[in-house]
Amino acid sequence: MPTRLFRFEQQQVVPAGLETVWEFFSNPANLKTITPPDMGFDILTPLPPEMEAGLIIAYRVRPLLGIPVQWVTEITHVAPMRFFVDEQRFGPYRFWHHRHTFEPTEQGVLMTDLVHYALPAPIGATLINELVVRPRLEQIFHYRRRKIEELFGRP
Repeated sequence: MPTRLFRFEQQQVVPAGLETVWEFFSNPANLKTITPPDMGFDILTPLPPEMEAGLIIAYRVRPLLGIPVQWVTEITHVAPMRFFVDEQRFGPYRFWHHRHTFEPTEQGVLMTDLVHYALPAPIGATLINELVVRPRLEQIFHYRRRKIEELFGRP
């Protein structure tokens, strides 16, 4: 059975300058700030002062039922002030590709998260995605939206 690739996209206008928004989101240490506390998110590797392509970051997360999972991502592409991409190397997904883009607008910065992902087992993936994974991703990104509004305000 072929692997099913799923897509999740969220956009949000952040009412701040591009440099300020980029500085916050391109710092992996800030990921904990915008991740729901129930995920038990901890960064396990030392972080450099600036994100760069090739950066490997190991995390411990509790995405479902409080079960700890190690997740290792690589920052594969960085175009400062425009976008960066993180890809899973080891973790709960069969495939994970997350592109973060930043586009200046009159209201601030349009931030787009575009995630393509596949689940570990192709059998029943669509049902598992609809019942468990997609709703959990929506919860996580809804939390992020609210937290970003707390930090930066609303446009």
